[in-house]
Amino acid sequence: MSDAPTWSSAARTVGVSASALSQGLAELERRVGVVLFEPVGRRRTLRPSARPVLDHARQVVSLTADLASWSSRLQTASSGHVRLGLIDVAAVVHFPDVLRHFRSEHPDVDLVLVVAPSAALLDDLRAGRLDVVVCVEPPEPVPGIEITPLLHEPLIVYAPGGSVIGANAEWGPWVLFPHGSHTRRAVAHQLGVIGAPLHVAAESHQPDVLIEMVALGLGWTVLPKPHDDGWLDHVVEGPELVRRSIVLARRSGSVHDPAADELAGRLLVKRDEVALNRGGEPADRSAR
Repeated sequence: MSDAPTWSSAARTVGVSASALSQGLAELERRVGVVLFEPVGRRRTLRPSARPVLDHARQVVSLTADLASWSSRLQTASSGHVRLGLIDVAAVVHFPDVLRHFRSEHPDVDLVLVVAPSAALLDDLRAGRLDVVVCVEPPEPVPGIEITPLLHEPLIVYAPGGSVIGANAEWGPWVLFPHGSHTRRAVAHQLGVIGAPLHVAAESHQPDVLIEMVALGLGWTVLPKPHDDGWLDHVVEGPELVRRSIVLARRSGSVHDPAADELAGRLLVKRDEVALNRGGEPADRSAR
C-alpha cells in the first residue's frame, strides 16, 4: 500500500478487493495499536511513526518468499539433506556415475557419503544415521528395514599365481572378508556345500588388500570380478563360487526427504546397466 499510487491499485497488487484490503489494514492497526495510514486528499499515506511496521512487514514478506522458495526446491529435490551409505564396490564400481550426476544436477543438496561394511551400514540405517544404503543382502530380514534388490554379483575364486585349481579338497588356505560379514557367510556356506576346506589365514574388509595377499601367495580368496584387471597377471582366476545380492535398503514407514527419494530412484534405474556391465544379471524389481 505504501508503494501503490491508489488504494485500488494496491488491492489489485495483493489480489484482494479494495474493501478486503481496508478491513485487513484496520485489523492490523487494531492488533498493533497504531494508526498506520492518514488521509491526504483522496489518498491514504503511511504515517512516519508507522515506518517500523512497514519495515517489519517487508521483512516478513521477504522471509515468506524465501520459505516458499525453499519448499519448492525441497519438493523438487533441488535441496535437502541425504545421508548415503555404500559398500566399497557400490561406491567405486557400480554407482559412481550416479553419484557424480546427482551431485552435478543438485549442488544444493547436502550429500553425506559413508563407505563401510554391510552390517555397519544397516546398523546406522536402523539408528537413523543414514537415509539410503546399498549393501550386500543380509542373511535374515532386518526389522524396520525395507530391501529392494539391485543386482546379483558373481563371486569368483582367485588363487596365487602358479596354482592349479583342481579338486575342491586342495583349495585354500583362505584370505577372506572378516567373520560376520554377509559375503563371508555366503562364501563359507558354499565352500561347505562343495566340500572345500575353510582354513582362514587372514582377513580384511578391503578387496584390494585381499587380492594383494593372494598375489603375495598368502592364500586364496573369493571376490567379485575386478574393475581393474591389472592384478590378474599375478593370480589365477578360478570358477564362480556363489552369487551375492546387492540391495537398496531404507527404513520402512519413515518420512523420506524428496532428495533421498530421487537418489534412490536413480540407483534403481541404474541397476540393469550395472548388471550387464559387470557380468551379473538384473535383480527382481519387486521390494522384499
